[in-house]
Amino acid sequence: MKILVADNDKVKLTLGGIIVGIFTGITVSAFRWSIANLLTIFQGAYKAARSNLILILALLVLLVAVGIFVSKLLKSEPNISGSGIPQVEAQLAGEMELSWWSILWKKFVGGIVSIGPGLFLGREGPSIQLGAAIGQGYSEITHESGAFRRVLIASGATGGLAAAFNAPIAGSMFVLEEVYHNFSPLVWVTSLASAVSSNLIALYVFGLKPVLDVPYKFSMPIGDYWHLIILGIILGLLGRLYQVVLLSMPKLYAITRIPRNLQGLIPLILIVPVGMSFPMFIGGGNGIIISLTNLGTSLTLLIGLFLLRFIFSMISYGSGLPGGIFLPILNLGAIIGAVYAVSMHNLGLLPLAFESNLIIFAMAGYFACIGKAPFTAIILVTEMVGSLKHLMPLAVISLIAYLVVDLLNGAPIYEALKERLNINEKFLNKASKFNDRLEISVFEGSPIEGEYIRDIPFPKDILIVAIYRGESQIIPRGDTVIKAGDRLVTMVNAAKRAKIKRILEELIN
Repeated sequence: MKILVADNDKVKLTLGGIIVGIFTGITVSAFRWSIANLLTIFQGAYKAARSNLILILALLVLLVAVGIFVSKLLKSEPNISGSGIPQVEAQLAGEMELSWWSILWKKFVGGIVSIGPGLFLGREGPSIQLGAAIGQGYSEITHESGAFRRVLIASGATGGLAAAFNAPIAGSMFVLEEVYHNFSPLVWVTSLASAVSSNLIALYVFGLKPVLDVPYKFSMPIGDYWHLIILGIILGLLGRLYQVVLLSMPKLYAITRIPRNLQGLIPLILIVPVGMSFPMFIGGGNGIIISLTNLGTSLTLLIGLFLLRFIFSMISYGSGLPGGIFLPILNLGAIIGAVYAVSMHNLGLLPLAFESNLIIFAMAGYFACIGKAPFTAIILVTEMVGSLKHLMPLAVISLIAYLVVDLLNGAPIYEALKERLNINEKFLNKASKFNDRLEISVFEGSPIEGEYIRDIPFPKDILIVAIYRGESQIIPRGDTVIKAGDRLVTMVNAAKRAKIKRILEELIN
């Protein structure tokens, strides 16, 4: 039996996504503007401090005070630590519950004062968590629960990334590919509505110029694509190194015996000598990406810049301060691309005119392999540089880098970070009293494709309540045949949702 799906829910959630996107755009634009202006102030202060001992001491006192202030925020709300993306993933998976208002204001303030002094942290992860908090707040105000609540949280996360990078399509793709892991029409339509409305606010505030306006002169000839294979392998190897080192940082910080919430004092103190020595190279790194081609052909300078950015990025993020790794990853990828281009130029194997191209390509490849989200990487870099001319080389290098990390058993970095979160047992006990909705998609070639429902060994703890096939909804029966493209809608115990989802994915895929 088939019935046509009503559009009321889709329209309702789309309007909700627009509202969430507007508030997310305002919040993230203020967050982005504050960080940029605070960074400019600190860069000037670091330059002035080179010949002023009193100013050096004043900066140290100020940054220690900032570290203590943020430590109090972290102690009262540990879930504002880091980028916030793993926490959002856990929340959407049903493994964690967050206090949206506490997250919203503490992440906003803590993020500004942590990133603004010049630490090598990105604004995009916090922007995603800010948007998710707004989506959660809206769902509580409108009394939405279950799947609709999660869709609104996901739409807020999408709007956060869209406003942070002026990249609405990539924002939608990132949430679908990396955060929510669900391509339900309700999810992507609501997320896109949020991304577009949020991005409109950001464009009004910051203008139409691409975030990474990297100039380039020529498209790369097909005969030079062999460089993409070599560079992709290099990116994959360095990407796996990035994953290993980043995931090892909490253990390294534990050696200091400094309480976790106070470990941010280390990068905040170290940023003073770093800022005094290299004021133009501090911060998230988007300015560095734009100016890389102006640094000349000195491999010593470029490799030194890579080591500085790599090491201090680890120190900054490993401390647990509110801040992301999204932009720092793109920055490191860009530097790797510049190092490769200059090296090949010095060997007479590639004209230096293609340095900009390789900078752009390497950004996508590095993020694709570390985050294991190649589609997001391709679309994100395309939107950020404001050009569609690089799609083919972006796809080639992202694929190669992704495969290298996959062969080295690298997991998606945000998924790996999520696994290290402390899941609240009180939340799971409370959730065990309720049922929740879980959607699973059946892909082409799935083991259950063509099978009768009665013959599939589904877990005993689930109830299949509907099957969506295109725009139609099917009421499932024992003799219903599963087809590729079906979306199975099940009801599960809320506390077991994440576990059952993993079991179903193994069964279906």
